Amino acid sequence: MKKLSIFLVLGVLVLSSPAWALSKQVDVKINGLVCDFCAQAMEKVFGKQDEVADISVDLDTKIVTINMKDGQNMDDDFITKLITDSGYNVEEIMRHE
Repeated sequence: MKKLSIFLVLGVLVLSSPAWALSKQVDVKINGLVCDFCAQAMEKVFGKQDEVADISVDLDTKIVTINMKDGQNMDDDFITKLITDSGYNVEEIMRHE
């Protein structure tokens, strides 16, 4: 029941925020991305998410670019959780329309 309440609150926040609702591309600067295995890990983690259309990883800049499907989105806390659960640290999240 607690998880359901959290998801409901997150859903309301996502729907009530115009910036989140319009974000189609999210760039995430990640500390710890150093090799192809790191890139593959991020591709696997985000590729499993229904909201994600595609993902690209730039190891030189350590930025993961997440493109959302039309009408879909993920909040910053969820993106951060996916990354930290994978063993990396988020430095910055930048949203683009």
